Parts: sequence; structure tokens; C-alpha cells
Amino acid sequence: MTSYIAIDWGSTNLRAWHYQAGVCIDERRSEAGVTRLGDRTPAEVFASVTAGWPVDDVPVVMAGMVGSNAGWLSVPYLSCPVALGDIASRLTRVEDKAWIVPGLSVERADNYNVMRGEETQLLGAVELQPAPLYVMPGTHAKWVQMEQDRVLDFRTVMTGELHHLLLKQSLVGAGLPEQQENAAAFRAGVQVGSNDASILARLFEVRASHVLGARDRRHISDFLSGLLIGHEVALMTQQADAASQPITIIAGSALAQRYQQALQFIGMDSVTLEGDRAFQHGIRSIANVLAN
Repeated sequence: MTSYIAIDWGSTNLRAWHYQAGVCIDERRSEAGVTRLGDRTPAEVFASVTAGWPVDDVPVVMAGMVGSNAGWLSVPYLSCPVALGDIASRLTRVEDKAWIVPGLSVERADNYNVMRGEETQLLGAVELQPAPLYVMPGTHAKWVQMEQDRVLDFRTVMTGELHHLLLKQSLVGAGLPEQQENAAAFRAGVQVGSNDASILARLFEVRASHVLGARDRRHISDFLSGLLIGHEVALMTQQADAASQPITIIAGSALAQRYQQALQFIGMDSVTLEGDRAFQHGIRSIANVLAN
């Protein structure tokens, strides 16, 4: 089994794992994402996070925003359609210390898109749970159409970021008390969002409903979450013509459950794959190629 170091280096956080003979023997976390380096260089953060690890003796594979123009080194995207198996042969070496995984892009008149980090999860997912359509919820949710191990196309929906902005920086969430989870509020939001061709006119209604006392002010976050996710799944499944195939959700359990509920509401079957498991499996396959 291969020994290697894996690093998931995003915008706000960094996670690193040291594997020995295929077993994780150490894990470290840092808040030094590429947008939070302060006065340190990426090389200095790398040295700190991997201190005491055999970085000169085993493959070091990094994925995520570390390869962006805001990261350690701007790594070119691989243009879709692309076979995920090609990723391991298209890595970029940085300062003779580590390898950075390239992101993926779509460049068409009807769709311009990019991803960094999710491609590594997809690499693991196609081995663990092959599927024609993957949903990758998060701040910027990805909907990925596959053909075996080839990424044909993908789109991004800014559901998570939009929820945050509306709740924290807009009139919709102004003056709200501390929010509480409420499953009924989430389901109500899903019902509205999935049945409306456009939710632009619905967004102000979220505020009006609690101002007028029609909706509990403590549950607005969950209602808004349901509204946005419900609309997302209804729109994207229609675009992907997903009626005849189960959808695989790659995410942590809490977020995956929300998407499963929304998909179930519109009559769609789905299965889940834990995001960290997919990422680790993808990194391992790359490390195995580097070691052999």
C-alpha cells in the first residue's frame, strides 16, 4: 500500500493527512485557507502544517483552491469533456515540494463553469459509486453529468452563498432572532421553491411573511434553505433530464439529507456518498499513480 500526504486546501481552511501503507496515521487542520494566509506565504503554511512529516520521501498531493490564481500556483483547468483518469497525468509540481491537482472547466456559449477540489471527489466517487449524475451541495453546488468515468458537463448553483447573503446581509434576514432548526419550515420552503418557475418574487415574501406574523421568525433560515434548495433541485433535474436515473449526492450527512428530502418531494430517488470518503479515495488513486 502507498504512503503519501494528502492536502485539501480551500479558500478558508486547510486539512492534511499523512498516510502510511494506506492507513491514516496523522491528521492536521488549519484555518490558513488561501484567502486567510495573512503575512505568510503558501510555502510557509505548507512547512508548518507538514512539520515532521516525510514530505521529501512520499508523494504529496494537494487539491482545491491552492491551485487557483489566489493560491500557491495557478494551475490550468482541464477542459470538459474529460476522463477523470487523466487527472493523475496532468498534475502540476510546485517548488519541488508537492503536486497540485488541476480543476475542471466548461467553456461553451451556453455554459461557462469551473471547479477546484470537486474533481478529486468525483475521481473517488466514480470508483466507489458510479453514477450518471452527481450532485455536490455546498456554498456553490455542482451538478455533474457523467458518462462512465468521463465528466461531460457540469453547472454551478450558488445556493449556499445566496442563503448566507440573504440571511446575513439583506433585508430578508434583518432583525431576526437566533435561528432554530425546524424540519416543517424547511419542508414548507421546499414546497414553495420546487413549484415556482422563478423564486425572485418569492424572496421578499420571506421577509414579509415574518413581519406580518405569518411565519415564525426563529425558523426563517430553514424556510429560506428549503425555498432555495427546492428550487435548485426542481430546475437542475429538469435541465439534466434526470427522471429515469437515481441521483448520487456527494456531501456530509446533514446537507445530503436536505437535498434528499427536496429530491424526494419532487419524486426523485437519490443515494448518498460521504464527501470526505470520496475525496480521500480520489487522492489515494492519484498517489498510487505517482508512487508507481
